[in-house]
Amino acid sequence: MGRSLGEIRQQTFSSLRSPNYRLYFFGQAASMLGTYTQATALTWLVLVLTHSGTDLGLVTAIQTLPMMLLAPYGGVVADRTDKRRLLIALQILLGVQALALAIVTLLHSANFADLCGFSLALGLNNAFSNPTRQSFVREMVDETTIRNAVTLNTITGATARSLGPAMAGVIIAIAGEAPCFFINAASFLAVIYSLKKMNTETLSRDSPAPRRRGQLREGIAYTMHTPAIAVPILTMAIVGTLAYEFQVSLPLFARLTLHGGSETYGFLLAVMGAGAVSGGFVSAARNRIGFRPLMNSTFAFGISILAAALSPTILLASIALFFVGWSNTSFTTLASSAVQLNAAPQMRGRAVALYQVAFQGSTPIGGPLIGWIIGLSTPRIGLVVGGLSCFAAMGLAISLRAKFGRSAVHGSGSSYGRTTELLP
Repeated sequence: MGRSLGEIRQQTFSSLRSPNYRLYFFGQAASMLGTYTQATALTWLVLVLTHSGTDLGLVTAIQTLPMMLLAPYGGVVADRTDKRRLLIALQILLGVQALALAIVTLLHSANFADLCGFSLALGLNNAFSNPTRQSFVREMVDETTIRNAVTLNTITGATARSLGPAMAGVIIAIAGEAPCFFINAASFLAVIYSLKKMNTETLSRDSPAPRRRGQLREGIAYTMHTPAIAVPILTMAIVGTLAYEFQVSLPLFARLTLHGGSETYGFLLAVMGAGAVSGGFVSAARNRIGFRPLMNSTFAFGISILAAALSPTILLASIALFFVGWSNTSFTTLASSAVQLNAAPQMRGRAVALYQVAFQGSTPIGGPLIGWIIGLSTPRIGLVVGGLSCFAAMGLAISLRAKFGRSAVHGSGSSYGRTTELLP
């Protein structure tokens, strides 16, 4: 029988029944809006200063290189420490960095080297804050709502990805890039407030992992020998390297292929974000996790990217990008949920960190590579490469499933007294 509207609504927002997660959710919503406002302004500022897709890819790579190199150690730190206190300190540093970038830009003294430096500082912080933030979610919610919380986090990011670029496009056209950076600096006050107001007695804190040598190697070995975690991470690594380089391909697609300006770029990002929000709410109302849903979302992601690449007009491109956002949310949620649900408590930070390496840390390779491909060809070809990478990821996942078998690929590291079958 079909569920009532009330049941669907309760399922969609089930994790918000936790007061701590509710505080965190709204604090993150404000912070993410500022983050994507800044990201859009920074991307456009680099493009205006350099007029180079390769330089844009280089800045993206500099920002994400620390994620690739240091995020695994960031996961070790997350497993060893009080995650809430660590997040507060890291958010303060992010706010200071955004404020400094705003001041430099306002004074019209920002150059390409400055932007590279700020991007590196942001990347260093993210290498520690992202694994901590992702693994901290499990301390605020229980096993029945973890997937919903992961989905709502994705929706938060997607909504910010929709509204942030739209805001940035208008602000840049009226007042330039500096106000976007000031907005981001102010937004960190919301997330810091939410973390400080939490009831720490009701947090389901993981026991910190004791300090000892070899913990990084231990986390890598554990992850790679737990197929229910390794399969989504390896799938994400391929997609993350070549398909997620929208910060490089989309501004060039908007400017060179569709002959638009910052407004066009902001509009395309907003449409993609709207699709991600729509897909996120559908995903939040469901409770499905497994190999087939993951493969379906990967296939849909690839097809929609190819459709966007081949679109001859802004209208058709925006329709295709709506479904890019929709399928992206589904794919990201399924992959992230599999990792978090199947990781043992004292390994969760390290497992999530390796997922973050695949998700964002692959950009130092993919960003310049896609920028180089576009430089040799067109933005359409850059998007086509991203779409085809989704099918390559599917091929790898299917081959791993055949190798390990259905019975072998279970979440043996689950912390909930049961296993989560990734490959049913």
